[in-house]
Amino acid sequence: MRPDAELRLPAEAAFVSVLRATAVSVAARLDFTVDDLEDLRMAVSEAAGLVLDQATPDGELRAEFGFGEGRLTVRVSASATSPSAVPRDDFAWQVLAALTVDTGSEATQDTVAVTFTIVSLASV
Repeated sequence: MRPDAELRLPAEAAFVSVLRATAVSVAARLDFTVDDLEDLRMAVSEAAGLVLDQATPDGELRAEFGFGEGRLTVRVSASATSPSAVPRDDFAWQVLAALTVDTGSEATQDTVAVTFTIVSLASV
């Protein structure tokens, strides 16, 4: 995904609120409903929690946003020393999968990432 917008923050739980607020602001500009915005807020929290579990101390938390007609794709990633696959049997993953239409994850040499797409109810 080539992002339409990108946000880089310290990989600390205290900055997840900034990430949530940014995602919701972007989605609000895309005319997402209030219910969609709440789903997005929860999805971002869960995705961030999954990657922060493996984040390198003093590392970077990164979010990339891809805009579409009535949809928003978000990739949340963090630098990690020894990244491993995100557990798909975790409760956070189950919540994320229930709120979104497409969910994926990846672990590369130095990064762990979760990607999801959320579709506005107004566009369905």
